[in-house]
Amino acid sequence: MEVTPVTVALAAVLEALFIFYFLPDLNLGAPLTRHIGACLIFNYWIYGVYKLVIYPLCLSPLRHLPPAPGFRPLVGNGLRMFQRPPGSAHLKMMKAWPREPIIRFYGFFHTERFLVASPAAVADILVHRSYDFEKPAPAREFLRRFIGDGLLMTEGDEHKHHRKHIMPAFHFRHIKELYPVFWSKSIEMCNAVRDALAVEPSQVLEIGHFTTQVTLDIIGLAGLGRDIASLRSSEDELVANYEELLEPSREKVAYFVCHLLFPHWLIGMLPWKMNQSTKRCTENLTRICTDFVVDRKANIKHESKESRDILSIMIRSNNFSDGNLVDQLLTFMAAGHETTSSALTWASHLLSKHPSIQDQLRSEIYSYIADPQALFAPEADVAGLLESMPYLNGVCNEVLRLYPTIPVTARVSIRDTVIAGQPIPKGTQVMVVPWAINRNPDLWEQPEDFVPTRWIDETSGRATMNGGAPSNFAFVTFLHGPRSCIGERFARGELRALLAAFVGSFHMEMADPNEVVVAGGTVTSKPVNGMKLRLRPLQWGKQ
Repeated sequence: MEVTPVTVALAAVLEALFIFYFLPDLNLGAPLTRHIGACLIFNYWIYGVYKLVIYPLCLSPLRHLPPAPGFRPLVGNGLRMFQRPPGSAHLKMMKAWPREPIIRFYGFFHTERFLVASPAAVADILVHRSYDFEKPAPAREFLRRFIGDGLLMTEGDEHKHHRKHIMPAFHFRHIKELYPVFWSKSIEMCNAVRDALAVEPSQVLEIGHFTTQVTLDIIGLAGLGRDIASLRSSEDELVANYEELLEPSREKVAYFVCHLLFPHWLIGMLPWKMNQSTKRCTENLTRICTDFVVDRKANIKHESKESRDILSIMIRSNNFSDGNLVDQLLTFMAAGHETTSSALTWASHLLSKHPSIQDQLRSEIYSYIADPQALFAPEADVAGLLESMPYLNGVCNEVLRLYPTIPVTARVSIRDTVIAGQPIPKGTQVMVVPWAINRNPDLWEQPEDFVPTRWIDETSGRATMNGGAPSNFAFVTFLHGPRSCIGERFARGELRALLAAFVGSFHMEMADPNEVVVAGGTVTSKPVNGMKLRLRPLQWGKQ
């Protein structure tokens, strides 16, 4: 039987009862409650010594693995996990132990954690033995409040079932059909930015608000079959709730960490305003998504032509209850807009800091797209055009490499398994850190530099799939295998269209050229203080 705090307490009660009734010479006339208290103190002291010292340092079957630097008594390497950007501490571990597939580090109270650092180790945990691992229960319970019990939160056979029936909505042919939607909304966003600049003398805007609006609009049309029209509404309820939930702050990080360390019911009892704001936002989003499901089911009955949006496909499959449709919708709304919104925000930052790359990208955009309005023609192959632009795709890939939307993710082994030839016991927590793997100097040349040309073959001039890295598993922004991001093609298509339209329409530079932009956030990576850009509208085709 596994030794846990509960079993330690039960053992203390049994010990106290045995002493009280069967060892009267040791009783000394003390009441039973005092014996129980003494046994609890003694047992937990022994348990603490075992957990803190004996097991991790002397008995753990993984104690021979290379240890991360910076260990401190009691806190282990835990304090380093709060360093910004998220994932930077793990990158330092990889640099300290080059070419090691697995690195051992400690959380608070010496709890063992393991970082996978090689392509072979990543392949094992994400592809070859993906269902030997699940998300840690505390993180799952926390995220479930925001994104429902959808595809991201399910595990095992339930996940296989859901993914099988949702996958048709993300078939590559269907994604190609959505490119005109991507382009239309991209141009609409540029028009909204022009309107905002017209009344802003400084010509400085916080671009993150617009990226959230446009990606919610796109997921609305492609995912729900309806135009949410966030770009045309200054106070959209959906945008307001997502921005309140997802904008990074120290308080939100603390709130997330507390849910990982302590029981959720205990955090919920605290007089903390985050409890109230989180509850209000999640209730609002659930209500909005429920209304979307009800409306879509009613409209489907009267359609003469089958809609191809994600929600309609799931409804017609008859494999999801209304409650589960709401859960899936909460997942797609959150994940579907946040990935591209974050990527476009970071792309604008990188291009502002690298004006020569910005100019080269704009030149390619103008050479391929002489007139942006021509892409609205029914016969226009928007997908084929945008996917054929090597420098645009190189920039998109490089942005996604340097700024993965989810920089850190964790898994727990649910059975004894193996990673890179190393036996891994059941219950072991393993970290897959896209931020660190995507910047690992063992896998990438100039790993922390913005080099879009690494994704272009020097001989043919065509796009490459791995950016010059030795393995596809050196790039894990969307993960890999059965648990990879089901909407990867969707997100890439969005980003191509949005970036082409935005760079073709505006010259951009940082509002404060000396500002050090820091990535933060709880689950996703966003600039801590927003992304303020100075924008100059351009006439299409002229630099």
